[in-house]
Amino acid sequence: MENEENEKVEEINVTSDSSVVISEDVVSVIAGIAVSEVPGVVDTAGGFAGGISEVLSGKKKLSKGIKVEVGEKETKIDVNIIVEYGTRIPDVAFEIQNRVKKSVKEMTGLDVLEVNVHVQGVRTSAAESEEKTEN
Repeated sequence: MENEENEKVEEINVTSDSSVVISEDVVSVIAGIAVSEVPGVVDTAGGFAGGISEVLSGKKKLSKGIKVEVGEKETKIDVNIIVEYGTRIPDVAFEIQNRVKKSVKEMTGLDVLEVNVHVQGVRTSAAESEEKTEN
């Protein structure tokens, strides 16, 4: 029985010396999914290059509009969003900050130092119906 305990201790020592590096892309996808689940967020704003790559690939990039800086044990996240007309922007921003912090912390173990929300636009229901008729 003592041999089994010693083996367990040796395994713990080996794993404690190793490290895990989490890519900025991983954190941005986790944040993007959390943002997409917040009521009042219509879309994330990714800029011209992001829009072109989305059109060419035919896929919606989950990390579009998310900028991430990852350190050894912490991260800072900037989120660019478009909100639905009529929603309270401070409430939407607060909910984004909470969900992103919780999701990133739970999934990566990184401390989220900042979640900065940048509202890039407001979309009305009239603008949405125009987009649907064009496609």
